[in-house]
Amino acid sequence: MFRLNLKIAIRNLWKHKGYTLINVGGLAIGLASCMLLLLYVAYEWSYDKYTAGYDRTYVVYSNQKNANDINSYAWTPGVMAPYLISTMPEVAFASHSTYPNEFLITNQDKSFKKPGIFTDPSFLKIFPYQMIKGNKEKALKSPNGVILTESFAKILFGKEDPINKTVKLSGKHLLTVEGVIEDVPRSSSIQFDYLMSWGMYEQTNPWVKRAGWGFGHCLTVLQLKDNSSFEKVNASFSTIFTRNQKGNDNVGLIHPLSKWHLYDKFEQGISVGGKIDTLKIFVILAFSILLIACINFMNLSTARSEKRAKEVGVRKAIGAARKSLIGQFMLESMLLAFLGMIVAFILIEVSLPYFNGLLNTTLTLDYADWKFWTVLFGLTLFTGFIAGSYPAFYLSSFEPIKVLKGFNRAGGASLSVRKVLVVFQFVFASSLIICTAVIYQQLTFIKNKPVGYQKNGLVEIPIEGALEDPAKAILLRDKLLKSGAVSHASMFSVSLTRGGNNTIDVSWPGKNPEERIMFNSRYAYYDFAATLGSDLLLGRDFSPRFNDSTNVVINEAAVKVMGLSKPIGSVVTMDGDQLTIIGVMKDFVMDNPYQTAAPMYIRNEQVGEGVMAMRLNPKQNISTSIAEIQAIVKEINPDYPAEVSFLSDSFEAKFNNEKLLGVLANWFGGFAVFISCLGLLGLTLFMAEQRKKEISIRKVLGANTFHILTLLNKDFIKLVVIANVIAFPIAYIIINKWLSNYEFRVEISVIPFVLAIVLSLLIALFTVSMQSLKVAKANPVDALKYE
Repeated sequence: MFRLNLKIAIRNLWKHKGYTLINVGGLAIGLASCMLLLLYVAYEWSYDKYTAGYDRTYVVYSNQKNANDINSYAWTPGVMAPYLISTMPEVAFASHSTYPNEFLITNQDKSFKKPGIFTDPSFLKIFPYQMIKGNKEKALKSPNGVILTESFAKILFGKEDPINKTVKLSGKHLLTVEGVIEDVPRSSSIQFDYLMSWGMYEQTNPWVKRAGWGFGHCLTVLQLKDNSSFEKVNASFSTIFTRNQKGNDNVGLIHPLSKWHLYDKFEQGISVGGKIDTLKIFVILAFSILLIACINFMNLSTARSEKRAKEVGVRKAIGAARKSLIGQFMLESMLLAFLGMIVAFILIEVSLPYFNGLLNTTLTLDYADWKFWTVLFGLTLFTGFIAGSYPAFYLSSFEPIKVLKGFNRAGGASLSVRKVLVVFQFVFASSLIICTAVIYQQLTFIKNKPVGYQKNGLVEIPIEGALEDPAKAILLRDKLLKSGAVSHASMFSVSLTRGGNNTIDVSWPGKNPEERIMFNSRYAYYDFAATLGSDLLLGRDFSPRFNDSTNVVINEAAVKVMGLSKPIGSVVTMDGDQLTIIGVMKDFVMDNPYQTAAPMYIRNEQVGEGVMAMRLNPKQNISTSIAEIQAIVKEINPDYPAEVSFLSDSFEAKFNNEKLLGVLANWFGGFAVFISCLGLLGLTLFMAEQRKKEISIRKVLGANTFHILTLLNKDFIKLVVIANVIAFPIAYIIINKWLSNYEFRVEISVIPFVLAIVLSLLIALFTVSMQSLKVAKANPVDALKYE
């Protein structure tokens, strides 16, 4: 029986090639889109799950209470890890490490700036990377030891054995290679090319040994012996700061490593989501597109019910059971789904390089992985079943006597279901158009919102190597100004597009002693405001004409929280030093362009870290200016590459998630619209065929092409209008919820909704009219003549 049904299915599909092509094309695009999105979701879901003990591993967070809210940071004191090991028997391992940072690593004439981490031996027990060379038990115990990843070892040493060979850190410190480990998986939140000992970190940063429980400067990761002790350990963290430092009311908590990547958003000290929300959108998008493709199949199958009715009637009359007929139609559906899967394979392989470039991933189809094949075949069977279920039960329900006497073309119920399915398709397509439009409006709004300084023409270079000597940094600044390549230059303790360096140790006249407010703490050199192109609302900038070592510049947000009516000349205490306010700057965006600027103070001090910010000379060619800057930097700091970064590029990178969401919504929204149009085209072909004689009679009686087109198009246009009416409130709810994540957000206007209905109507009208026009211009004699 199966063999017979297969033959019938193949003959039927071959006989109606046009419908087969439309169905296979729709299912292929739906399957390819779904698989691509699910591949990305699986990749993101796999983050930090590459080690055997990941489910027992936790990242320590500190909840810091401010005036009105609680800020959560994965920055903890360096003394915490040893304390956990000595006081908590439930903890198997605890490690403290720095976050990845780029340092210059040199082997003879080869120099590279690559990300590295200072850490302790426990790090390799929590993250058990395979040791390719060296002794894992002795690694990172010596202050001068270093462990390289396999790829970085090949870059530095080629085919030589790197064990016991030396490399130089930052041009100063000799490190001995103690081991080579496997490359860090791309699905790890902690990316590095080499590991250095905590002892070296303490040597290069003497303050680390003095830092106590009040200074969070590192990442602390712990691994429990058993997850049954999680509640007990997490509860003990609520008072860990108070127990170890009087007056420190920070609250600790442990966050699962497996959720660190996807659940990275905290509100009031509680994890509330993060990237997982975007993944949920992608999963819904994936299955919605696949469902639209399945609806196409349902529509076309039920639309062709008249042609299949006599077949069903004859087969039932000669004894075929309904179960057998359902099997026949389901087999056809499965066959189409598998044909669609083959085409989908081709589409995925062709589009995967572009998709990887867009998402900055290295997704591949692992043909050797049984899980991949299980998901693929499961998805294909699921598609075949969903697509074929309604047609199979509908077509097999025909009564043989009625269909053999004469079949009523569509039947009210069938027509109603087809209309509902078409409406559903365009509800989804219109919702995507609206959401995409609002995403781009929000992105444009935030990008065009004043940032408090002139980012165009502003560049920066890292202060490193020889420039860590303040005298060399000042010499570089003077040479750059004399060269004419830049009009202004100043040093700043942190990159202008990054956060960090925060403190609550700030007081002022009239402050409530119980009030704890987080301030951004920065250091800057002379001419800082002019370099940024930022306005000083009151007072002056730092200047060599004054001794500004005891002075401070604050921003608007700081003035507001301090409640100072006359800030200039006010004396405040910051980090134990009494400082006089000499200037008030406009708030400017640094870390997060979606949030209100935090209170900030800027002190005048030359430190051997951070960046040198420069404003390019507008009267000179940009390429010429950059070349001059690089030449001067190389002259003073020859051991380091002269890396010049544009602030506009760094600022643009902050919108990558929103741009990605917009681009994906564009692409897959386009696929959804295209698949919906395939369905409309198929239905139009059927309707035109069914109404061929009617149209011919109307033409003989004098109807023109415009009237015929109106007759054929109006039913479909009504469905698209109804779909938009339903889509509007759905899209509004979705996009309003998405916008609620942003402090600064665009108002939802009528434009996206008008755009959605106009685009969907034009697309539907064009799709339907292509076939309708062909029918309207056909010779009526061909349709009316008797065979």
